[in-house]
Amino acid sequence: MHDAPRRLKSATVSFMTQIHPTAVVDPAARLHESVVVGPYSIIGAQVEIGAGTRIGPHCVIEGHTTIGRDNRIWQFCSLGSDPQDKKYAGEPTRLEIGDGNTLREFCTVSTGTVQDEGVTRIGDDNWIMAYVHVAHDCRIGSHTIMANVTTLAGHVRVGDWAILGGLTGVHQFSRVGAHAMAGFASRIAQDVPPFVMVAGNPCEAHGFNQEGLKRRGFGPERILAIKQMYRALYRKGLTLEAARAEIEALRAEHPEAEADITMMLDFLASAGRGIVR
Repeated sequence: MHDAPRRLKSATVSFMTQIHPTAVVDPAARLHESVVVGPYSIIGAQVEIGAGTRIGPHCVIEGHTTIGRDNRIWQFCSLGSDPQDKKYAGEPTRLEIGDGNTLREFCTVSTGTVQDEGVTRIGDDNWIMAYVHVAHDCRIGSHTIMANVTTLAGHVRVGDWAILGGLTGVHQFSRVGAHAMAGFASRIAQDVPPFVMVAGNPCEAHGFNQEGLKRRGFGPERILAIKQMYRALYRKGLTLEAARAEIEALRAEHPEAEADITMMLDFLASAGRGIVR
């Protein structure tokens, strides 16, 4: 026993020592040699996992699932399971997870369905806390935060840098725009435009995410343009069509916010469920 620390310190760790002996990894699974798999985890045949990713104990990763580099998947996660959709008939749909994500305890993420594009996708550098559920065909961007027990129904879209507070539920086919933020226990049944902060049940707008934008390097002129977009949507009593026209007119006044204005107008133009107002 006294010799063990010296051996571990000097030896090169082999691929086999990265997989706990109680884990069950299908021989057909493709794991980079640096992947770590914890005790009692199960990895299916059609799973691919990139370099540096760490799988905790008691995880199940199955289905046509691809996981990128440097992810941290904590204990008791279930990834790549069949979608919770009665129409699902065993089609080979997929789950794709990017790089640098953290999925904390008891997260569940399903594969897609053929009624959509057949893939559930999570981008890069997302912070996904315990008990979060990501249903079939969801698309999550990058740099998002989803606090404990956030639940996304099928076909939900979440933009980059969005933040969803704990116990938030998002109705199927709803969208949460980039840089938007939802407070604790929000019920989101319509689209949340980019930059907007919402909260409540039913959900209501409560300003725009000014502090978050400052932290991400948005300058004063861009923030002013976003403030004016918010006022057009929520403070002037305009119809949605009139608000979109006023936002369009901001291009001439705020050329440095061109990309922000375009993102907002594109989002509003495709808001099939309407927006939270």
